Amino acid sequence: MYRLLIVEDNADIARLIRFHVRDLGYEADIADDGIAALEMFQQNSYQLVVLDLMLPGIDGLEVCRQLRARSSRVPILMLTSRTAEQDRVSGLETGADDYITKPFSFPELMARIKAQFRRIEAHETQEGTLVQPVQAGNIFIDTMSRQVSVAGTKVALTAREYDLLLHFASHPGQVFSRMQLLEQVWGYHYEGYEHTVNSHINRLRAKIEENPADPHYILTVWGVGYRFSDVVS
Repeated sequence: MYRLLIVEDNADIARLIRFHVRDLGYEADIADDGIAALEMFQQNSYQLVVLDLMLPGIDGLEVCRQLRARSSRVPILMLTSRTAEQDRVSGLETGADDYITKPFSFPELMARIKAQFRRIEAHETQEGTLVQPVQAGNIFIDTMSRQVSVAGTKVALTAREYDLLLHFASHPGQVFSRMQLLEQVWGYHYEGYEHTVNSHINRLRAKIEENPADPHYILTVWGVGYRFSDVVS
């Protein structure tokens, strides 16, 4: 049984989200401010956090930072009514795995939530099988423990950063568009959410590249997308 934490100060929206996720067979708790959200996250076990950006007291960005400091693996889906591009990018760079803008359709939100849980189920299935580790240059990916090290030093990645890195490293030299990465790594293909891919690649580069401004591993293919270098050493 998956359990979500819904962090939303609009009581009507929060109750509607909980109604729909319960209809899918999931449990859900509601926190109406950032302080309550952090306390509930500390006290309970959640498999997904649906987090509004605009909250009273501690805003969603700070809540996201603190949640990421406590857990790198629990997916965070951020809700935002803001239209400015920088607000969405800030949420992703703070550690959110994905975002959806208000007003949103509940079928789309439920599809995003189900996509997150499909990834969790795929990981659980993978953990029950013998999967070979992946070595690329000085990057070592232990696929059993989902641990990554660069030049022998462990690197803390979020669940989605790990998925993205493993996907790239498993297909060296192959070029992927942003839409392909959304479909293959995030599990959906809604147009207009390419910032999700860009921000994750920026965060991933900052963690694995010696010089993120001049990357050695994750390369930009201008006008197309990204590829993982097939000549790493």
